[in-house]
Amino acid sequence: MRLGAGSILVGVTDRKAFADFLRRRRALIRPADVGLPEGIRRRTPGLRREEVAMLAGVSTDHYTRLEQARGSAPSASVVNAVARALQCDLDERDHLYHLAGMNPPPRRGHVRPGLVALASRLTDLPVMICNDLGEVLFTNPMAELLMGHLRVGGRKTENMVWRWFTDPAFRQMPEEDWDRISAVHVSDLRATHARRAGEPDITALVDDLLAASAEFRELWERHEVGVRRADRKTFLHPEVGAVEVRCEVLFSEGQEIQLVAYFPAEGTDAAEKLDLLRVIGTQRLTRADSSPT
Repeated sequence: MRLGAGSILVGVTDRKAFADFLRRRRALIRPADVGLPEGIRRRTPGLRREEVAMLAGVSTDHYTRLEQARGSAPSASVVNAVARALQCDLDERDHLYHLAGMNPPPRRGHVRPGLVALASRLTDLPVMICNDLGEVLFTNPMAELLMGHLRVGGRKTENMVWRWFTDPAFRQMPEEDWDRISAVHVSDLRATHARRAGEPDITALVDDLLAASAEFRELWERHEVGVRRADRKTFLHPEVGAVEVRCEVLFSEGQEIQLVAYFPAEGTDAAEKLDLLRVIGTQRLTRADSSPT
């Protein structure tokens, strides 16, 4: 029995039906639905394979093999990421898991396609959607350009709190801001831990962080609790330099899902730098337009 992202492998992957579902679903989604330009050489309806792969955070080769019913069976994390990229509703997502031979994960904390569509339309701002554990569920192209690939496979590597405390390369912000941001992460997680006391996913995350990070242990012992609803951050980008942004956080009714939008900070050159990043992203997509679908 193999475990993955809350799902259990219970049968054999129906590769042909899985591939057919992906192709048909991809053809139904317009680039504008996910915040992408139409392009000048688009010959088929819907998204290109490389666009779905980018949105799902997987390689184009891996996604192509899934659509061609080749290669290894998809992992639960890949099924979940592809379902999000294709804007599947809960029934469609569950169907995709069944085609992959897995029980679907619980429906708690599911991101509604309408929320993804809203985030995708904010094309001039970096936007991401997270759950209350800090796991990144969706990023629009501007967020990828500003912060890099946040969804790189695996629940821990997609968790911003885990990466902040265990991966020094993830701290692409001025060092003088680190203490404050660390404290915000921990107080946020404290609030989730209190609200969902005893639930396996939050308990496991906290236990793993306590074992992995002395900084986290020290902050956790302070018992500081607070839900972040707004913030101000500076990202150190390798191409455009320091980008200072104002963060606004919108919560779902049960506070399980968070939409985070990053606005250019007033009185800075952040707006010009975000515009430059958008141009860089458009140039990359234009170069990809010559790739076959």
